[in-house]
Amino acid sequence: MTPSTLLRVSVAVAVLTIALKTMAWWVTGSVGMLSDALESFVNLAGAVFALAMVTIARRPADDEHPYGHHKAELFSSGFEGILIIGASVAILWAALSRLIHPQQLEQIGWGSALLVLSSVCNGVLAWYMLRAARVHHSAALEGDARHLFTDVWTSAGVLVGMGGALLTGWQWLDPVVAILVALNILREGGSMLWESSQGLMDEALPQEQLQRVQAVLDEHSTARNSAVRFDSLISRRAGSRNFVDLHMHVPAEWTLGRAAQLRTDVEAALMRVVPNLRATIEILPLGQATVFETVESLNEQETRGK
Repeated sequence: MTPSTLLRVSVAVAVLTIALKTMAWWVTGSVGMLSDALESFVNLAGAVFALAMVTIARRPADDEHPYGHHKAELFSSGFEGILIIGASVAILWAALSRLIHPQQLEQIGWGSALLVLSSVCNGVLAWYMLRAARVHHSAALEGDARHLFTDVWTSAGVLVGMGGALLTGWQWLDPVVAILVALNILREGGSMLWESSQGLMDEALPQEQLQRVQAVLDEHSTARNSAVRFDSLISRRAGSRNFVDLHMHVPAEWTLGRAAQLRTDVEAALMRVVPNLRATIEILPLGQATVFETVESLNEQETRGK
């Protein structure tokens, strides 16, 4: 399935789980069930927003966005993080109120059955979406999948709280578990918000991918007895797309055609080891630097001199 199709399925599953969990809360009166139902509303809002952002991210580059719209997916991940944080605050408020004013739980069997059914739906979808996110390198899919997994753990915590309250008669266990669940999803929301912010700030490629890039460059340099040299390598990520920029220094006596063919070979090799990569390779004669590099070098020398 495409990311858009999966997110449409996520919207449908979110509506189903909201109905199931709201019914579970209605029949049991459990604040844990209420907290779980509130998070499902967040799932729905997140899935709808993710679908919109994935649609925008797939738009081709234009005059105003020459590098494309890939970063739109990162807005989706950050938005879901904010929604999760908001839901956790609402859950904490409800749980603290119930902790102060305990209430007897009712019809736990029916409520638990409805909660388990909704968790199975979320768990299966989250597992499939996470696999698809790795295939499509989609930040929006990964964010929605992680959110759904959080929802599954939330439901598991709620079941533990209700079961403990039923077995021990300690009604305070239900709101206490709800508080622990809220703190857990608060942590997850903060993590998602941080990761999306790093992507929007043009974070470098992961170290593993940079090592693959360097291995390709070393291979091409060694194959020509170091007659070719690569430097000034920088990288960044933008949603599902990866970018690297570097300089390729070749002997001055080489023809432009020969240098261009080598650049094509290097680009193809880099695209094989890093998915969704756009490589920009500038050709320079050996021993020559760009004006930017020269200015940067002078600035560094002045800084060290001070």
